[in-house]
Amino acid sequence: MARKYRGVTVRGNESIQIAFTYKGKRCRESLRLAPTDANLRYANNRRIEILSKIERGSFDYPTEFPESRSAMARASKTGCHITVGEAMNQWLISCQKRCAYSTVRGYTSAVRHYLEPRWGHYTLDEMNRQEIEDWINSLTVSAKRVNNTLIPLRQVMERAYLDGTIENNPMTRIKNLKVQTREPEPFTLEEIDRILSVLEGSPKNAVQFGFWTGLRTSELLGLRWENVSIEGGYAIIMEALVHGRLKEPKTSAGRRKISLHSNAIEALINQRRISNNDCFVFIDPKSGQRWASDQSFRKRVWIPAIEGSGVKYRECYQMRHTFASQMLSIGECPMKLSYQLGHADWGMLRKVYGRWINVE
Repeated sequence: MARKYRGVTVRGNESIQIAFTYKGKRCRESLRLAPTDANLRYANNRRIEILSKIERGSFDYPTEFPESRSAMARASKTGCHITVGEAMNQWLISCQKRCAYSTVRGYTSAVRHYLEPRWGHYTLDEMNRQEIEDWINSLTVSAKRVNNTLIPLRQVMERAYLDGTIENNPMTRIKNLKVQTREPEPFTLEEIDRILSVLEGSPKNAVQFGFWTGLRTSELLGLRWENVSIEGGYAIIMEALVHGRLKEPKTSAGRRKISLHSNAIEALINQRRISNNDCFVFIDPKSGQRWASDQSFRKRVWIPAIEGSGVKYRECYQMRHTFASQMLSIGECPMKLSYQLGHADWGMLRKVYGRWINVE
């Protein structure tokens, strides 16, 4: 059959191809139509309509040819064709190369449990501030959890805006919730003795060391013998055990050499008799190896110890608060203590532990 219309070509017995120029590039798309006279006229009219839309600036490639491989690459406004779920999954993949495992784990949890069920089916351009605000107000989790959950959504929408996929970013007008900082609730010396009295072996030494160094639980369980000197009275903090994986501290201040209190040295001496040949200082008595995670330490050591001692429950992190408050109460230099705790400066120390600082 002879070609009758410009830009319209017969392709076999079941297809008609139309050609047009869009954004300076020659485009060809096939219509699954038998090349009859009526279908050729339809193809010609379809091409004329496309050229008219291109001239008016209203042509959207994916809308016209949703099954075309070229559609997304040449789309003028892709926000109406990409779902939030798809964008989040792509963003999570990119995070794996530039974020720590624990960070990616937190982002993935936020996406899978909160963001994807609510927003995954929305297209990027359907997102609006009011709906997001209403959803935030409906959540029953803490303000801190809400703010952390919003991080992936903020970054996905910002990326879409910077890429030109959406014209406006609704997240720029949504502020984080105000987080009410909990006051430290350190243990007293009498409470520490009661807790230690119900423990024995490696768990007892680990808890005693934690109380008298102010280490985070993850740092405590990631400590190796090669980074400890009983004779020198110091330990070098190089790693932390987070969600079952060893990782370096997030900041340079986290990598530090700390001085050891006499009670911490005592715990090390006792522990040396138990794990002298092990790589890690504090081991799981059940496996004889390093702890699988800080969560397992909390469940199998910390919670039973608090319950057994009859002391009011506080989380493991209060060991850190206990050390800081004890040291400040006896006149320890705040700047020195800030370094010991791994803070970048002593502003955080002043903010959190100000009422224990001895000003005399």
